[in-house]
Amino acid sequence: MRYPESLEVGDMIGVTAPSAGIAKEIKQKRLDNAKYNLERLGYKYKETKNVRTDYKGRSSSAIERADQFMELWKDKDVKAIIAADGGDFLIEMLEYLDFEELKKMPPKWFQGYSDITTLSFLLTTICDIATVYGPNIKGYGMRNLYRNFIDSLKLMNKQEIIQESFEKYEKNWLEEIIQKEKEEINEISKDIEEDPYKEYELVNTVEWKNLNNEKQINIKGRSIGGCFDVIENFIGTKYDNVKQYINKYKNDGIIWFLEIFDMTTPRLYLKLLQMKNAGYFENCNGIIFGRSLMLKVDYDMDFKETVKSAIGDLNIKVIYDADIGHLAPQINIVNGAILDITSQNGKGIIKTYFI
Repeated sequence: MRYPESLEVGDMIGVTAPSAGIAKEIKQKRLDNAKYNLERLGYKYKETKNVRTDYKGRSSSAIERADQFMELWKDKDVKAIIAADGGDFLIEMLEYLDFEELKKMPPKWFQGYSDITTLSFLLTTICDIATVYGPNIKGYGMRNLYRNFIDSLKLMNKQEIIQESFEKYEKNWLEEIIQKEKEEINEISKDIEEDPYKEYELVNTVEWKNLNNEKQINIKGRSIGGCFDVIENFIGTKYDNVKQYINKYKNDGIIWFLEIFDMTTPRLYLKLLQMKNAGYFENCNGIIFGRSLMLKVDYDMDFKETVKSAIGDLNIKVIYDADIGHLAPQINIVNGAILDITSQNGKGIIKTYFI
């Protein structure tokens, strides 16, 4: 695995928008505070031109997004790149990236989550470059940084830290909005965004769960994963290098980490079957699922039954409802690193090793 150089205090962090940009004034205030917070911690900060623009869910054209990403990648002063935001359309820029060129260049930290999986997943599986599944840049704009933001910087410093599960997690505000009548949505959204420096609103108790009700699960192996809604788009395409990746690291064993933004349980079932039939779960030591933001239960099949029905025959250890993904706070996962994960009594621990 190709690990980038350690991100040190005094180094420059580059910010670009490979998916959506940050165009709303209130969100730009949060972005300004993210810059302030990172500079206060001792880092330098640089933005590409597309960070503060957005049109129809895209910060700029696909080729411009690719060019601005590569601008930071080639800048020797930039030691890490953090994505501005998630979205839906990052996949458009892949045609304008040369992954063979990226393989030959020195690796660099790249961090983000949600649609940013599109690029981080491929940098790891195709280019053998470790990436961070962690906060996008606007998260750093909260008034007082929560510990997961500091942990992400420690990981890019290649500190082999131990991340423990949190006590509480945020209410599912997105689900609440969707359930409201259409005419009410703008007012609800306005209320959510009225404080640009808003901190986490932690209300729900964290409880990691083991699929077969095991008292304790421990899994160790090399990680790969991200947002499941994104990863499903690669299966069987020209960007699918997963079999080669899991074969290369078969002696380590593979840990999949997956989290759902928006799926139905039938879709989850079918995608897990597709992954199984594509050989994605060969050499698999375990799977850890993050909390799902929106998972609609159809046919009376809940998450647990769906996963058991799809891959129960593989006898893979499975942890779910972990602190990974869209329902903050999130534990940072280094894609490509060795993870040692323990789930016991509703709590979890993730240790990261850069080997």
